[in-house]
Amino acid sequence: MSEVKISAEPRTEFGKGGARRTRRAGKVPAVLYGHGEKPRHIALPAREFAAAIRHGGMTQVFNIEISDGSAALALAKAIQRDPIKDTFDHVDLLVVRRGEKVTVDIPVQLTGEAARDTLIMTESTTLSVLADATKLPEHLEASIEGLEAGNHVTAADVKLPAGVELAADPALIIAVVTVAPSQAVEAEGGEEAAEAEAAPAAAEA
Repeated sequence: MSEVKISAEPRTEFGKGGARRTRRAGKVPAVLYGHGEKPRHIALPAREFAAAIRHGGMTQVFNIEISDGSAALALAKAIQRDPIKDTFDHVDLLVVRRGEKVTVDIPVQLTGEAARDTLIMTESTTLSVLADATKLPEHLEASIEGLEAGNHVTAADVKLPAGVELAADPALIIAVVTVAPSQAVEAEGGEEAAEAEAAPAAAEA
C-alpha cells in the first residue's frame, strides 16, 4: 500500500457549527492523535480524502502536510459518515511511524470454490493483524477450494504475508460451508417420502 500525500489546514473552529462550516467549505473535520502528542484538529480536502479511502480503505496510509509547516503519517482509525449524503462527517487519524507495528483489521477475501451443492456463510469479513504501519496489505486471502459441507475456515487458515502476524484468536471462524438450501429441501423430501412409504407397510404387517 503506497502512501497518499494530502494537504491539511489547522482547524480553529470547533463544535457542531464549526464542523458544518468546515464541511460546507469542501473539507472534512479531522483530529490527529497518537504517540503521546496533544491531539491536533485539522481539515482535510473532502474530495481527495474520499478518493483515497475508496482506493485503499482503512489501511490507506496518509502523508499529511499541514499548512503550518508540520507533517505526519497517519491511518484513518474511525470515520463518521452521513448515511444519506454519503459524505464524511468526521475522521479520527492515528499518527504512525515508519517501521512501527500497529494492530488493524484487514478485509478477508475467500478464494476458490467449495464442493458442489454447498453454500458459504461468511461469519467475519475482516481479520485483526499486527503489521508494519506503512506496509499494510490491502486484503488477506483464505481458500475454500473443494471444501465439503460441515467444514469451516478459521483465522488460522488465512494466508498471512511476510511480516504480518495474527492478532485475532486463531479459532475465530471466518466462514462456514453448509449444504445448499435446495439440496437440504430435497433431502428432507426424500426422508418424508421414505417414511410415508414405510407407514402402510408397517400397518399391513
